[in-house]
Amino acid sequence: GAVGARRVQMTQMPQLVALFNGVGGGAAAIVAVAELHGLSEHPGSSAGTAAAAALAITVGAVSFAGSLVTFAKLQGLMTGRPVVFPGLPVLFAAAVLAAAAVTAVTAAGPGPLPGTILAALGLLAGVLLVLPVGGADVPIVISLLNAFTGLTVAAGGYVLDNVLLLIAGTLVGASGTLLTVLMARGMGRPVAGTLFGAHKGGPTLGAGTASDRPVRSATPEDVAIMLGYAGRVIIVPGYGLAVAQAQHALRELVDVLTERGIEVDYAIHPVAGRMPGHMNVLLAEAQVPYEQLVEMDDINPRFKHTDVVLV
Repeated sequence: GAVGARRVQMTQMPQLVALFNGVGGGAAAIVAVAELHGLSEHPGSSAGTAAAAALAITVGAVSFAGSLVTFAKLQGLMTGRPVVFPGLPVLFAAAVLAAAAVTAVTAAGPGPLPGTILAALGLLAGVLLVLPVGGADVPIVISLLNAFTGLTVAAGGYVLDNVLLLIAGTLVGASGTLLTVLMARGMGRPVAGTLFGAHKGGPTLGAGTASDRPVRSATPEDVAIMLGYAGRVIIVPGYGLAVAQAQHALRELVDVLTERGIEVDYAIHPVAGRMPGHMNVLLAEAQVPYEQLVEMDDINPRFKHTDVVLV
């Protein structure tokens, strides 16, 4: 883990986070499978403990499989676009309902076979959950899966009667859930729209209203002239810059503008980049002065006094 974290490039940090999170969920699921096998050897076991183990297996498997898919999307091993096919929602719902039914059976009579079935259903549900999500929405799913891993660890703590696991898992689950909601709000739509928007015709439908303001095309030369004659410029870096790894080229552009006496600031959206805080790290890698990075709420009032905004 230490070697991998030290060697990974900063632009690939999000997929490393997804991979580590998936490993955590998978490990907790494996522990729950072992405990479920142990409970089957004790006929007087609590139904609540067996149900908690079943929940840990299912949710941990969802986190593991879903995190692997997000890793593949971010790493370019598969398309980053939403992947949908006829019957996907039905298959996902069937997997969830089947897992709930097997959980009820497991609570009544724990055993290794129900645990294996739950793991398989969780893996299937995890893949089907993440496939329809694409592009800049993937970081929101990573945060959601992180919350799933916390829930898995908390359930494992209940099964093992381990207070430390219970508290740690609850903290991770609560913070991951809160971060997911905040990220989705920053993207302008609910979490359900992010996860299932592709089934209704695309996940990029934001919460904004239509505008009849004119849209004008411009060549790079036109933009260069606008920037050259501006007195104040705001840069709004986003997902495209992170994917293109263009932070160094952007820093060179800002250096040229600064030499001409133009005041430049960076407006940092809460979900800019591929995960929260990722854009700050990318720009720091390009040696952008930290005082030039301004949070969204602080810089919003400055836009009306700005000559050019480069998104």
